Amino acid sequence: MTFTAMVARESADGISLAAETVDDTFLPLGEVTIKVEYSSINYKDALAVTPRGGVVREYPIVPGIDIAGVVSESTSPEFAPGDLVVAHGYDIGTARHGGYAEYARVPADQVVRLESLSTREAAAIGTAGFTAAMSVKAILDGGYRPSDGPILVTGASGGVGSVSVDLLSKFGFEVVASSGKPDAVDLLTRLGASSVIGRLPEDPEARIRPLDKQRWASAVDCVGGRTLAYVLSTVRYGGTVAASGLTGGADLPTTVMPFILRGVTLAGIDSVQLGITARRALWQRLETDLRPQHLDLLTYEVGLDELPQALDRILAGGATGRGVVTI
Repeated sequence: MTFTAMVARESADGISLAAETVDDTFLPLGEVTIKVEYSSINYKDALAVTPRGGVVREYPIVPGIDIAGVVSESTSPEFAPGDLVVAHGYDIGTARHGGYAEYARVPADQVVRLESLSTREAAAIGTAGFTAAMSVKAILDGGYRPSDGPILVTGASGGVGSVSVDLLSKFGFEVVASSGKPDAVDLLTRLGASSVIGRLPEDPEARIRPLDKQRWASAVDCVGGRTLAYVLSTVRYGGTVAASGLTGGADLPTTVMPFILRGVTLAGIDSVQLGITARRALWQRLETDLRPQHLDLLTYEVGLDELPQALDRILAGGATGRGVVTI
């Protein structure tokens, strides 16, 4: 069997991404072979083709941290040919060939069977939507209700942020979406944002106070850095901040004050190493009560031949919503 794969290779000139014809010996070990129908565009995929991006252990690699398709072969009793499945997280697309190929092979304990979602919908949700669902679940698990006040979403035009806006509005929250992209205002409003504001803090040069005016009941932060520090200083007493991003930097210039004087909870959100039992349980909720309302509004199509340009756009911060890659 031969098939097409988008292979990233490293050389003295940098990292190239190009279509290659490979055979099944190219696939890694694993119990489940998937005929890939869709993947998606994520910031980590862009880093995988960026010199010193820090996410790939060894080249060559097929990027694509999201895999959605149909089981073609399985040596696991859990899955049979014809099953619709999704796989993401762990080392997919970073140390194991990922979704930018016609076929992928993964261990059975990294695969989730789909019940009511199509493979395209699963790819549109993907790692970003799954991370958003984890973030919203953290807020819901904290007992917060719409009557408690507005919920802030930073980096709202990105994959995690846009799905978070959609899900929070579905549960009736007043959502304040923070984005640095003026052209994203219409989309965020249609997703359910009550208001759209610019990047935070408003003055990027201002010193961030240990405690500032209380503005939000809770927050989903997809940015990190000074933005997260500002959010922590402005969340109301007892609020939860679900943090998953670092596009604004890995440093966190804050103090213990929000935690010990306002009882703020900083909930770290990691979808990469989450165990398969919890992963499958959350995908069940993504097919029911946490199912995004406006996936069609959120998604745009990308062909394999368009991948290099699409990855450049997301790395430069020029992408909005979720890019679905048609395999």
